Amino acid sequence: MPTRHVSHVPDAVIIGAGVVGAACAYYAGRAGLAVTVVDRGPVAGGTTGAGEGNLLVSDKEPGPELDLALLSTRLWRELAETLPPETEYEPKGGLVVASDEAALTALRAFAAGQGKEGVEAYEIPGHGLHDLEPHLAPGLAGGFHYPDDAQVQPAMAAAQLLRASGADVRLGEAVTAVLTDRSGAVRGVRTARGDLHTPAVVNATGTWGGALAELAGVHLPVLPRRGFVLVTEPLPPRLVRHKVYAADYIADVASGSAALQSSAVLEGTPAGTVLIGATRERVGFDRTLSTEALRRLAAQATALFPVLGGVRAIRAYHGFRPYLPDHLPAIGPDARVPGLYHACGHEGAGIGLAPATGRVVADVLRGEQPALDIRPFRPDRFDDTDFDDRDFDDTEGAAR
Repeated sequence: MPTRHVSHVPDAVIIGAGVVGAACAYYAGRAGLAVTVVDRGPVAGGTTGAGEGNLLVSDKEPGPELDLALLSTRLWRELAETLPPETEYEPKGGLVVASDEAALTALRAFAAGQGKEGVEAYEIPGHGLHDLEPHLAPGLAGGFHYPDDAQVQPAMAAAQLLRASGADVRLGEAVTAVLTDRSGAVRGVRTARGDLHTPAVVNATGTWGGALAELAGVHLPVLPRRGFVLVTEPLPPRLVRHKVYAADYIADVASGSAALQSSAVLEGTPAGTVLIGATRERVGFDRTLSTEALRRLAAQATALFPVLGGVRAIRAYHGFRPYLPDHLPAIGPDARVPGLYHACGHEGAGIGLAPATGRVVADVLRGEQPALDIRPFRPDRFDDTDFDDRDFDDTEGAAR
């Protein structure tokens, strides 16, 4: 991504060059705003680059996050028509499977609630699962097919959104302060290379969103949840045809437990590799390789797809999901600091929810009615007790 510098004062400075920041830049640019994007590292150098590229509606219960996901689903389809094919957008659909009748009954109730909000989901009996996924393990009770689930290559999606945004992109430039005037309103940011003046700052720093908020003098309890992904050797095409995961993944997504949780989510890639996620655990910014996490992923993946038992895992990677206590992101203006906006805390759903987040941020930057109700995402909805600093030990530095 080439870096361009312009001399004018931008309408907004977006901090963070992951997929959420890139989407904010893209929609702000389309709305006619001049934007500068600043990141202490490269494009997609944080959580985005460690993601699987999930674009899911299947794991979201009715409520604000599902509303955000449904809007994003429509926007991702539009983006797929305009962005280059390197984004690897694949509307492959999802398949959620149940091991027994109790799990299938719970899935049925979950899908019924989603259906009232406009989500398409189709029950698949146990004997019909192999029509969708021939290599699935036998004996499963059934499942639900979600045709709207999709996948992208997250780092390329971020890069292409930034390129299409027309933004001034400044990489390798850490933000060290949020500048305010005597009234407390934003007037810019400070970096090691100098001050950038602007009336609006967007906090799109993902897992580091709480630290950036502190620079502006406000509290936002974003915490890291570490997650591992296994990558197999290249395999024949369509060995795994959909996003496939077991029903317990939905419960893991909604859980706030600090303990290690693991539920296999599998998807193939155009390169032939199969990605196997996902684990969750609150260990701060500890980057230590967890053999237990990888062991669980491998065991759960082969339980779903026995054919993988003889396949080599060629690598593993991990990242930190930006977790907020109520499992909803912080999106929109911060009432405590005029000119400060947030777009962070999406946990493991940031890639999927990026377009709707970017669209909403662009709307509020222009003073327009947002595309959906953003009151549930208010950044100031937490009090000072909603934070455990034992989870926030970032030896890499806080600001993006």
